[in-house]
Amino acid sequence: MSEFARLWLAAERRGDALAAEGRGDWYLTGVQMTCSWLACAFVTFNYPAGPVKQRARAPITRSTKKAYEELIAAEAEAAERAVARGGLPGRPGLAEGAMATLAWAWRRSGVPPIDIEHAQAG
Repeated sequence: MSEFARLWLAAERRGDALAAEGRGDWYLTGVQMTCSWLACAFVTFNYPAGPVKQRARAPITRSTKKAYEELIAAEAEAAERAVARGGLPGRPGLAEGAMATLAWAWRRSGVPPIDIEHAQAG
């Protein structure tokens, strides 16, 4: 569990650093979205009419349902299919980031989807 928290924190910090530079990274966004969804987190969107809090969306299917075993397995399969098709249009790397995160966090295979130490320093 602590490794997952470290990964999520590192991904968020790296994303904040990139945003401060005016840059983005779809792969990292896939990691962030997957972590938020797996943690059943709520995300606040700041709209002109005011902030709106919503449950984090699954990165591929965009479901707002709470992550549970069957949904996580289905999301992992959806990520694999998206990567096999060449990714998501207009979001290069997002499916790959989601798939790598799910492989590591859900299937317990491979290595973390980002370098946790490097991401924290980023």
